Amino acid sequence: MSRFAFAPSAALVLKNLQKSVLHVPAVTVSGESLAKSLTLAAAFRSAGLPVVLVEVAWSPDNGDLLQDLSVLPGFAHFPPLDLYGFPAQLRVTDNDVIITKRRWGTFAGTELDLKLRRRGIKQIAFAGTYTSIGVESTGRSAWEHNYQMTFVSDSTTDTDSDAHYFTRTGWITTAGETIGLVGGCLALRRRHDAGIYSGV
Repeated sequence: MSRFAFAPSAALVLKNLQKSVLHVPAVTVSGESLAKSLTLAAAFRSAGLPVVLVEVAWSPDNGDLLQDLSVLPGFAHFPPLDLYGFPAQLRVTDNDVIITKRRWGTFAGTELDLKLRRRGIKQIAFAGTYTSIGVESTGRSAWEHNYQMTFVSDSTTDTDSDAHYFTRTGWITTAGETIGLVGGCLALRRRHDAGIYSGV
């Protein structure tokens, strides 16, 4: 079990769990990672903690696609519209925070930091795709923005096994451990609301 612990200032950030990404072959079966992410999202929602869903999208004229030839090639043009959006299994709610990104990381050029800080968030649990690209890039930026982090190892995946297991920049937990931490956070919040604990 990780020594990482959640306070009532934690959020779950699910990276790129959308149809345009999940159909790409990965180290772990995308369905398995998605299923664990669904369980994580349900646990965070039940605890009253924010769930942030990150999607990648570009304008139809391709004007905001990155044109940097020094990095791995990505989409050369606007993907078909039917590949956008989150799968129905994700059960997006009105309380979920939706962030649209156009780069590997999710802090650059988005309102992610603003939306987290306005909700008093200080800790982030990361899951989704891809471990060595979007997840790690966002994690490194989160560290620079002074957030505490944990990476849910069995709820992330990558197209490269070495990159998947090598890259992460915070505490490493499993989905089961994370849900247990969220449960502890919920109990702490209930004690706080009841006036039993006031140290958070």
